[in-house]
Amino acid sequence: MRADHASMAAPPAPQRIALADGRELLYYDDAPGRDRTAVDTRDLPRTATHSELRYDRLQGEWVIVASHRQSRTYKPPAHLCPLCPSTPQAPTEIPAGDYDVAVFENRFPSLAPDAPDPDGHGPTVPTARRAGVGRCEVMCFSSAHTGSLAGQPRERLRTVVGAWADRTAQLSARADVEQVFPFENRGEDIGVTLHHPHGQIYAYPFVTPRLARTLRAAREHHERTGGELFGDLLADEHAAGARMVVAGARWSAFVPAFARWPYELLVLPHRHVPDLAALDAAERDELADLLPRVLGAFDRLFDDPAPYVAGWHQAPVSHSRDAVRLHLQVFSPRRGPDKLKHLAGSESGAGVWINDIAPESAAHHLAEAAG
Repeated sequence: MRADHASMAAPPAPQRIALADGRELLYYDDAPGRDRTAVDTRDLPRTATHSELRYDRLQGEWVIVASHRQSRTYKPPAHLCPLCPSTPQAPTEIPAGDYDVAVFENRFPSLAPDAPDPDGHGPTVPTARRAGVGRCEVMCFSSAHTGSLAGQPRERLRTVVGAWADRTAQLSARADVEQVFPFENRGEDIGVTLHHPHGQIYAYPFVTPRLARTLRAAREHHERTGGELFGDLLADEHAAGARMVVAGARWSAFVPAFARWPYELLVLPHRHVPDLAALDAAERDELADLLPRVLGAFDRLFDDPAPYVAGWHQAPVSHSRDAVRLHLQVFSPRRGPDKLKHLAGSESGAGVWINDIAPESAAHHLAEAAG
């Protein structure tokens, strides 16, 4: 049984078109009535995906193998940015001459609905393998090539929140999806290859390792205390106060006492909701107000914007909806103006994290930057 993902607040109704190779593109507008009928004039062959999943027998988790992504677009000059609006001289992934928020199927996806079954061809693999079925989308936050998500006006941020919620609901309804993960990679130190303000949405056919560990921790906490892990964690951080960065009426942002990254925030709604689609109108509105403070704090930490990853962790689609509360994790590998935290032997090899900055100190700096 798939979960009911009906939203309590209607998201912006997207306008859909098909790109030249058949991929879907959706326009989410700040206000209704925009003409989004521009046609993709490029001569594009259909992308052949070769994604497959291979089971890591030592770690007990799936690994995605997607060799076709080696040919994806890599750091193009601004005038060749594929996420900018199209012009007659330079057609791009987005046919419109202007747009507010656009979401489209990734041309070089890690997971694809039509990924072929790997059995019966290719090398012999001594572990379980299956088709890399799922969906990967790109979300552009603005038609402007420069800027950031934090720098968008409130109306645009509300559109972004609504688009996240709508995509979560739509992707969660697919039979091949078990977890929806919207995220933003920001900055070259993270590995960004396109500088246009954008994020991505991965719809996985399995529960990711991080979420699986969180589920185990939530169940163990409930069995031990009778409480809800996220609600108790939020109450404890409010009571302690030392790591609280922003405390709103419906959302709070804090540095967890167990932070792994030099600068890391968790953003939680005060009400238990499993995913973005379940947020009500007031929660979406406050989130649109909170995002510039939270993400902008990372911009103001140092002399230049800090690189970060911002990822929405949502409950699995078909089970454990009461165990996991929606939350945003934002973290940066930068530990100083000219210093990065590299995942070396202990972190990458053994999985044991070492944080060079006390979470209380990081919270102080982020609270000052958040204003």
